[in-house]
Amino acid sequence: MRRRELLLLLGAPAVARPLRAQQAAVPVIGFLGSTSPAPYAIQVAAFLRGLEETGYIEGQNVTVEYRWAEGRFEQLPALAADLVGRKVDVIAADAVTSTRAAKDATSTIPVVFISGSDPVQRGFVASFARPGGNLTGVAMMVAELAPKRFELLSEMVPQASIIALLVNPNNVQTDVVIKGVGEAARAKAVELQILKASTEGEIDAAFGTLMQLQADALVIGPDVFLYSRREQLVALAARYRIPAIHEWRGSVAAGGLISYGADITSVFRQLGIYAGKILKGAKPDDLPVQQPTKFELVVNLKTADALGLTIPPSILARADDVIE
Repeated sequence: MRRRELLLLLGAPAVARPLRAQQAAVPVIGFLGSTSPAPYAIQVAAFLRGLEETGYIEGQNVTVEYRWAEGRFEQLPALAADLVGRKVDVIAADAVTSTRAAKDATSTIPVVFISGSDPVQRGFVASFARPGGNLTGVAMMVAELAPKRFELLSEMVPQASIIALLVNPNNVQTDVVIKGVGEAARAKAVELQILKASTEGEIDAAFGTLMQLQADALVIGPDVFLYSRREQLVALAARYRIPAIHEWRGSVAAGGLISYGADITSVFRQLGIYAGKILKGAKPDDLPVQQPTKFELVVNLKTADALGLTIPPSILARADDVIE
C-alpha cells in the first residue's frame, strides 16, 4: 500500500471523530415559559436577538428547547426537571414561578431569569452585584410599579370613586400588589375592589362582577398569565366601556387604553445576552442582576375616544408613545 493511501486510511477515523464531536458540542438552551408561546412571540424574538448579539443563532450554532406551562404553573416543576434531564447547558426562565421551578430542579446548570420581584428576597441570588450560586438575570420589580399605575389611572379618570384591581391569585406577588395599590387608593380616598382570575372563564366572570360593583376604572395586576390574555382583557374592557391600565406596551398595541412598565422586549433581549455569555464561559456569579433602565408610558388615543375620555395634557406630555 502506498504511503499516501495508508495515511488517508489511518486519518479517516481521526477526521470522523472531530466531526461527530463538533455536532455533539452544539449547545442547548432550555427556555422555561410560564404561559403560551403565541402571546410571547415578540418576547421570544427579543430573546433570540440577544443571543445573536453574543454570536449564537438558533438552528445554526445553538438549539433552544422550549417548554411552556400554558398558564398551569403547577406543571413548571416537571417541565424544569425535563430540561435538567436533557442536560441543557443553560435554562432561561421567564418569570418568578418558572425561576423557582428551575432553581429547585438544579443547583449546577446555570439559570438566567426574569423576576418580577426582588430576587434577593425570593432567595434566588445572594445579592444583585454578586449573585452567587447558579442563577442571575433581570429583576423588573413589577409589583412596586402597581401603585404608580393606580395613580396614573386615577389621573386619567379623576372622577372615579371606585376602582377595581384584577389580580391572579396564583401569582406569588399578589399580596404585595394588593397592599401597594390599597395604600395608593386610601391616599386618594378612592374605594378599591379586588377581583381575582387565574383562568379565561374567571376573567369573563370578573368583568361581570366589575359591572355589579359599578367600578369606574380597572387596574390590571402585573402577571404573565393576565398579560398572555391581553386580547381578551382589551376586548372585555371595550365591551363594558371600562378604562383600564395595563403593565406593558403590548396590551395597548392590542387596543388597551394605557400602560406603564418596563420595556419588556429590552428585558428579554438582556436575558438572551446573558444566556449567550454563559455559553461562552461566563459564570452566573460574574454577571450582576440587571434592572430595567427604561420605563414606558404608552397611550392609545383611539381607545380613549371610543371610551369618551380626554387624555389629560399632563399624561400626554409624559407619554413615551401615543398610538393614534
